[in-house]
Amino acid sequence: MLFDLLSDLVKIDDILLIVKNQGAVSEIRSNSLGIRQKEKWITIGENDGPAHMHIDSEIIDKAEFVEEVKPERSSFSVRFFDKNGERVLAAFFTKMYDDSKTLISARKKVYDELNHKYSSKIEF
Repeated sequence: MLFDLLSDLVKIDDILLIVKNQGAVSEIRSNSLGIRQKEKWITIGENDGPAHMHIDSEIIDKAEFVEEVKPERSSFSVRFFDKNGERVLAAFFTKMYDDSKTLISARKKVYDELNHKYSSKIEF
């Protein structure tokens, strides 16, 4: 199911995939990224391309759809965690608002449909 969820995410334009730790942050836009799995490794992007990531599917234990309500606008994401509850990867839905800071209903619908398909909290 992890591969399926990641596959659905990379098909959506303007998803920002973020890997973060104490020493570095890597951000990759989903637009036109391929995805494949060989054994336990899921690869997003092309090995020969300018950016790609390898995800150890055995490390990721669960995922959550997160809507963070903020004063000016909310953020929408899917966050992937290991068995210790540490975030391994996050997929943020970007370009959710127009120039007047109004939520774009079509973008929110995409988020809601994916959330409904997989449920808010997923265990792998």
